[in-house]
Amino acid sequence: MKEIKIRGNRFFYEDINPEKEEVVLLVHGHPFDHSMWKYQYEELNNFRLILPDLKGYGKSDYDFDKIYIEEQALDLAILLDELKIEKVHLIGLSMGGQIIVEFHRLFPIRVQSLIICASLPNAETEESYKSRLRLADEISEIGMLEYTKRDIHKYINLNEIEATSEVYIHLFKMMSETKKEGAIASHRGRAERRNNLDYLKKIKTPTLVIAGEMDFFFKAEEVEKIANEITDAEFKLVKKSGHLPNMEKPQEFNKLIKDFYGK
Repeated sequence: MKEIKIRGNRFFYEDINPEKEEVVLLVHGHPFDHSMWKYQYEELNNFRLILPDLKGYGKSDYDFDKIYIEEQALDLAILLDELKIEKVHLIGLSMGGQIIVEFHRLFPIRVQSLIICASLPNAETEESYKSRLRLADEISEIGMLEYTKRDIHKYINLNEIEATSEVYIHLFKMMSETKKEGAIASHRGRAERRNNLDYLKKIKTPTLVIAGEMDFFFKAEEVEKIANEITDAEFKLVKKSGHLPNMEKPQEFNKLIKDFYGK
């Protein structure tokens, strides 16, 4: 991976197919890293792919009190500036979906298209705010390994994905190796994120919204409402998938993005 300093912090990213003109920036969710998108590399071989480890995750710096959605979006803009990339197609899953909507709000002229997957760009309710902070405290006590053992079933449909499969092992590795300091800081920052639901009506960029039929965190019918708020957005449902359709059902997911990009 390549390393860059962004606002004084170490930031790591992959730059695949750098000779290609059109750029796709893929933004991972929590608690993962850039490698969650490896199932899409071949399908997107007509594009230059920029795949960051977000602040708090993977190899990037992680020791912060809070990490806000807004600063994640700003870091991505600075990364693109450093790479002399003006415009991008954005793909984001879960927290990554929240980040790319915020990126669009801050830098709409830089966005060529959006693919929002398994995500809602809403603020926390009073109840979910307390729940997220409580989860941060739990992770502080038990660590990411025990958290992964306890909650990995929420991230993937185990009726379709066996615990001995490559995808499950990859997911377990990403989750358990996330630094607990980064996970905690991210939860504390996300707890205070802005509500971008009203902003959706202002998005005129070509948009694809994807949901997993069995998603534990973001129910498919709620994700579909996001598509209904965005002008001419497409909505697609990945059957029998949990929270990670790009990993659980890569063939179906890849066909959706290929059809959307038309190449």
